[in-house]
Amino acid sequence: MEIDAQPNVSKVSLKDFNANNFNRGTGKVKEVCWYLIKVIFFLSPLPFPSSVKAFLLKAFGARVGSRVILKPRINIHFPWKLDIGNDVWIGEEAYILNFEKVIIGDNVCISQRAFLCGGNHNYKDPSMPYRNGPITLLDGCWVGACCFVGPNVVIGIDAVITASSVVTNSLADNGVYRGNPAAFVKYRW
Repeated sequence: MEIDAQPNVSKVSLKDFNANNFNRGTGKVKEVCWYLIKVIFFLSPLPFPSSVKAFLLKAFGARVGSRVILKPRINIHFPWKLDIGNDVWIGEEAYILNFEKVIIGDNVCISQRAFLCGGNHNYKDPSMPYRNGPITLLDGCWVGACCFVGPNVVIGIDAVITASSVVTNSLADNGVYRGNPAAFVKYRW
């Protein structure tokens, strides 16, 4: 495959980037307070009880269901844009970059080092403005270890995303998906 010759002068102009061109959902004081709580209770390797972490998430505006397991070193960007159902497991070092709403249904498993990334940039605009989007994980789905899930994605009921897969488009119910980009392999049930 040949690549057409490109001009040798960049059109990108990051000096025009506006980091605040999206709704952060709260004021700076609350955001700073969350960051301090996050460093102590969520990013720590110490196994603080899930009930304590759930309480803190709720105090900062998250909706958190019953019997939620929150392992150490979880990075949640904006709890006020997070909705977690019942009987959810979130593994160590999972990262939820929720510039927009992230909804996690009931009986969902997010494995270690999974990255739910609701942030993106419009690379076709020289100032590369944000192109963020929500993420929804429907009931019973499982996001395997080290997976990437991008913005504007809905993962279907009981879907399984195998380890290290990359999901940039919505996936249907009851499928097992693998690869980069994640592709249907077989039915789960």
